[in-house]
Amino acid sequence: MFNYIPLILLGVFLNAFAQFFLKKGMISIGHFDFTLANAIPIGIKAAMNWAIVAGLTCYVVSVVVWMLVLSRVDVSYAYPFLSIGYILTTVLGYMFFNEVITAERIGGIVLICLGVVLVARS
Repeated sequence: MFNYIPLILLGVFLNAFAQFFLKKGMISIGHFDFTLANAIPIGIKAAMNWAIVAGLTCYVVSVVVWMLVLSRVDVSYAYPFLSIGYILTTVLGYMFFNEVITAERIGGIVLICLGVVLVARS
């Protein structure tokens, strides 16, 4: 199973970058009310936004990669690696969106890392 860690990480990274691009796209679209009247105008804005399209593309590719992963390794082995996405999205949020990282978040990230190491070694 160890041989599939690069494939697992590719899926995780694609998923995290999907979050990054969707956030970037939504920053440019801005806050909107979730109403039926907004569905078409916001849908058009989202469909024309390169970052949203990139985020959705990352999601689609990550699902394909994840299906490859699940066809090769136990889900109980692969799934905990998704938590690495928490780390990556936190770092990306800090670096690109000036999001605050508190001591509690850092502690949580450390616990996540330890958990993933334990799972990977099993």
